[in-house]
Amino acid sequence: MIAKIDKNKVRQKRHQRVRSRLSGTSERPRLNVYRSNKHIYAQLIDDSQKVTLASASTQDSDFNSNIGSNVDAAAEVGALIAKRAKDKDIESVVFDRGGYLYHGRVKALAEAARENGLQF
Repeated sequence: MIAKIDKNKVRQKRHQRVRSRLSGTSERPRLNVYRSNKHIYAQLIDDSQKVTLASASTQDSDFNSNIGSNVDAAAEVGALIAKRAKDKDIESVVFDRGGYLYHGRVKALAEAARENGLQF
């Protein structure tokens, strides 16, 4: 009998492979995206100091919509993380899609962040 492939393990392997070549600095932090079934999360991470500079998610108090798992919600999180990055004088980031395909919610978050002033 053939065992079913665990998609999350495959994604985690893909993410580790990408992370071996990608890291954020204090001048250009890493914009990390995590997507669950119900919510989406974004963090700006300085890997040299191992600190999170800013974060945004569909569970934040600043988040307006009550639905957290669609493309519109992801776009709102992208705008929110871009606003918080501007408040900390961050203009340029390295995009880390977390092993997910650049499609759907991940793409919406990235494009909204770009439209609101982040460069990557």
